[in-house]
Amino acid sequence: MKIFNKKASYDFEFLKTYEAGIALSGFEAKAVRKGDVDLSRSFAKIIGNEAFLINCSISAHDGSELDPRRSRKLLLHRSEITEILTQIKLKKLTLVPVLMYTKGRLVKVSIALAHTKREFEKRQKVKKRDLEREMGTI
Repeated sequence: MKIFNKKASYDFEFLKTYEAGIALSGFEAKAVRKGDVDLSRSFAKIIGNEAFLINCSISAHDGSELDPRRSRKLLLHRSEITEILTQIKLKKLTLVPVLMYTKGRLVKVSIALAHTKREFEKRQKVKKRDLEREMGTI
């Protein structure tokens, strides 16, 4: 199962992506396999020497008392965390989840270092896509 963050590709320009594991409880892993995940308003943050996925909604079906939007730990190597942290501080970038998917029995999250697009960049992208669509139909 693959869950894409479509809003992130519209709002951000991705510079470098990383693959991270995610620490989930049992019912959350089942919900990911069913596709009951919302990545649209989520982001990743490095707190201390650990990376966390914040505001990602994984719905619970079995009536558990855990908050569906709680922070979840991302499993990255320490060298990757320090590299990400230095890039964020130097270039003022954002860490955004792009994709959540299953790899065998494991659940992985693809996160990207990105910078925000300005409004005129978004409009230019839409214009270019419309022109390419018109040229293809002629």
